[in-house]
Amino acid sequence: MTTPVIELDQVEKVFDVRRKTGLMRRERRQVRAVDGLTFSVPAGEMIGYIGPNGAGKSTTIKMLTGILTPSAGRLRVAGIDPSRERARLARRIGVVFGQRTTLWWDLPLRDSYELVRRMYRIEAARYRRNLGRCVELLDLAPLLDVPVRQLSLGQRMRGDIAAALLHDPEVLYLDEPTIGLDVVSKAKVRAFLRDVNTEQGTTVLLTTHDLTDIEQLCRRVMVIDHGRLMYDGGLAGLHAIGESERTLVVDFAHELPPVELPGARCARVDGPRQWIAFPATASAAPLVAELAARHGVVDLSVREPAIEDVIARMYATGGAPV
Repeated sequence: MTTPVIELDQVEKVFDVRRKTGLMRRERRQVRAVDGLTFSVPAGEMIGYIGPNGAGKSTTIKMLTGILTPSAGRLRVAGIDPSRERARLARRIGVVFGQRTTLWWDLPLRDSYELVRRMYRIEAARYRRNLGRCVELLDLAPLLDVPVRQLSLGQRMRGDIAAALLHDPEVLYLDEPTIGLDVVSKAKVRAFLRDVNTEQGTTVLLTTHDLTDIEQLCRRVMVIDHGRLMYDGGLAGLHAIGESERTLVVDFAHELPPVELPGARCARVDGPRQWIAFPATASAAPLVAELAARHGVVDLSVREPAIEDVIARMYATGGAPV
């Protein structure tokens, strides 16, 4: 069995919060951001770590990188206690924190990468190889001489991902890596991450609100809510527990009564547009084929269920912490 590269055993994180209750009085209370988390991640696995805002995802990652110290429990990354040996761990991990860049704001992207090389003391040949690979696969060549502050959010996100991988980290933490990207750029980033995971064996922990990221990249997904692990398994199992639905939004050539399709239901009608709900574990292809054969379809799209909705339905159907 593969040795776990990430291990958490009954990890907790409690914050002391003070709030004003009167002119001269303040009330002190404790907020439990992470509550008894226990899980392990084998080397080379790509995990989707999801949950609603405020669930404890960012707090978990900050403990895994050594930024925060756990209030209780045991935590190891690559055999290292992050809070005790943060500098040593930094050479073995890469981090992309959502909309917080690790690049130098006023420097061209190329100069930011050169500074990263010096910080991690990456040998020249290895640096050129890794940079060239990232530039090619993430389409960064036109951006190398552009100051970071002039990059769009999507361009900067691709630049941050490259910076996090220049030193060949064993573990990569990604917070919303496809935020701000168009469809084509999202596909490139997903293909790049899949390649990094499969060819280099990099362990990836991915937090995202885009279930398509999870579907295309991760075989395993963990759901956290109120600091507790609610689910650990495949995405199909999560959809099955929560009985979640995807939605096919169809624009017909003219107004129609609510369409009837096996295994689906018409959730809403607005003129020639209809919203057709079907189980998230099912394929949209048979529905699309039947609609196209029976009616004049002008346009259609598939909407994934929101993570918040999946979790809410999981609660409603009796889902319990693992």
